[in-house]
Amino acid sequence: MRTKERLFANLDLPLLIAVLVLMVIGMTTVYSVTYNPNSPSLFSFSEKYGKQLLWIGASLFLGVLLLLIDADVYRKFADFIYLGCLVLLVLVLFMPPVHGARAWLGIGGLGIQPAEFAKISTALLLAKAIDEINLKLQNARAVFNLLLILLLPSVLVALQPDAGTLLVFSSFLFVLYREGISFDPLFLNLVNRFRGVRFKTTWLGTHFIPFLFFVLVISLLSLYLSGSKYSFAGSSISGIVLLCFIVTGIALLFLLVILLLGYPRYRRNNLIVLVSAYAFALFLVNSISFVFNNLAKPHQKNRIELVLGLKEDPNGADYNRNRAMAAVGSGGLYGKGYLQASVSSMRTNHVPESETDFIFCPFSEEWGFIGTLLLLSLYMFIVLRIFLIAERQRSVFFRIYAYCVGMIFFYHIAINLGMNIGLAPVIGIPLPFMSYGGSSILAFTSMVFILLKLDCQRKDVLR
Repeated sequence: MRTKERLFANLDLPLLIAVLVLMVIGMTTVYSVTYNPNSPSLFSFSEKYGKQLLWIGASLFLGVLLLLIDADVYRKFADFIYLGCLVLLVLVLFMPPVHGARAWLGIGGLGIQPAEFAKISTALLLAKAIDEINLKLQNARAVFNLLLILLLPSVLVALQPDAGTLLVFSSFLFVLYREGISFDPLFLNLVNRFRGVRFKTTWLGTHFIPFLFFVLVISLLSLYLSGSKYSFAGSSISGIVLLCFIVTGIALLFLLVILLLGYPRYRRNNLIVLVSAYAFALFLVNSISFVFNNLAKPHQKNRIELVLGLKEDPNGADYNRNRAMAAVGSGGLYGKGYLQASVSSMRTNHVPESETDFIFCPFSEEWGFIGTLLLLSLYMFIVLRIFLIAERQRSVFFRIYAYCVGMIFFYHIAINLGMNIGLAPVIGIPLPFMSYGGSSILAFTSMVFILLKLDCQRKDVLR
């Protein structure tokens, strides 16, 4: 049996200290933004800062318990943890909606968001599943199982609906790409079944991530040009028609390159890829235009149009984002000082949800550019430290989980900051260890302390 000293001998202190510092910063910011002069004590548990203090204490207690559990337990019980979270995600769909989403599971006077913990369970099971397959002998069933692990919680989260958490689940695709998981076996299986012939490889399977980038670019252009009108040759054409002409022109240009400069033996395959990409691009452009103009709800269209700069509504649909940018900018170089936030304080209510999704606003207003730079440096250190921890693992399970944690942190930080400075739509996603909320602080603390425990036992794994 390991002694206490042995259990924590390899504990990564830099990451632990950075997380604890971030907790303190988050706690002081929540206190500032929700400050009630009638109950100034930090231990006023009827106030939000008192409740946040309780959640931090509970999360640290849970973190210590997680450190006492043997690392192998997380691997052995990853399936049960995952299934338990799926059950909670199903149960939450039958709960009354809160702010238009069925994301909260009530327990007495409290509530938790199962989607926050589903990220951890998905990371654990994904790590276990990859650890059990031979990366050199990947098959369609193994790749399909990995996608199914990601798909099940994603669909349940989409039904809530919770667009922010759903977007975070896409971060796991980059972990698959990092580990060399190829979608080629899956696409090969589908193509061979459909055509009745045998292919050795597929372009889509070996270039899946570039394909996603291609889809993203086409989608953004389609959204940007949907509903727009342009003058051409004395007449008016829609932006989507113009985009179809542009796509056609690019396809013709690539066709000339293939015919004139391409190697003859690769010409047929390149032409198949080009025609397929061209047909898919046209289908995607028109599909997105149809969904955007005919199926999207008014508030969804407003958010997209506001983010893309197609319309301005500073006192209406774009109020949150507009006031958030004003609060961030009002801090100047050195900030207004602690407890001096005026634009983003809950007392003025100029920035709704300033203690949760927009917690970055009061911090920036109080500490200015210098404080913001230090906070971003701290976040950057945590993410890079997690990736460093991932790279030094001997176990595939440990490494995959660490990369999943790093990508979850990166997504949360990038999207939340993008919301606060007007570079991303307002989709509701907490800033790690800063935003008010029990589910968020418990989930991120659990995520990090499980990582710390796995890293503690990295030397127990034989190469």
